Amino acid sequence: MQTLYNSDSFAVVAFELPAEPGAASRGGYEIVDKFSRKEIFIEGAVAQSFQQGVQALVAQGETEDAVREAVDDYIAGFALLAQQPVMLH
Repeated sequence: MQTLYNSDSFAVVAFELPAEPGAASRGGYEIVDKFSRKEIFIEGAVAQSFQQGVQALVAQGETEDAVREAVDDYIAGFALLAQQPVMLH
């Protein structure tokens, strides 16, 4: 588990699940919307698309504030799908 992104609005954590012998490793991203207090876990093709989208935004070479705003807007599109309430343990 590794925190990849943390803003006032969102947190993104990467998970890499160990593979069983002979199987490909699995992983994904947990996206937490701090304002709605909901989360979503994405994996597979959706996770790959998410990763590529974020990398493309960062590669644009904008200022840090502009990148953060663009990434927050991008993440918001995925966070709209979040249904799981955030629970504290």
